[in-house]
Amino acid sequence: MPRYFFDVVDGGPHRDDTGSECATLDEVRDAAIQVLPDIAREQIRADGDRRFFTVVARDEEGRAIYTATLGFAGLWLHERP
Repeated sequence: MPRYFFDVVDGGPHRDDTGSECATLDEVRDAAIQVLPDIAREQIRADGDRRFFTVVARDEEGRAIYTATLGFAGLWLHERP
């Protein structure tokens, strides 16, 4: 089964050197999408109210084959005490 690598771009690249086996390209897409909320959940509180999280899936030859981005924007609706 082919191995794919899911690099995270969040202010700097975080290279996936382990990868995951995926039988189909749909599984690659699903894996890329699944990792984004987990990353966002960990990072949003630490770094403010406007963030974008991107994952780039690479094949075994190192070619980027899929990318997904999740955006977050928070806005206070009144002045904070």
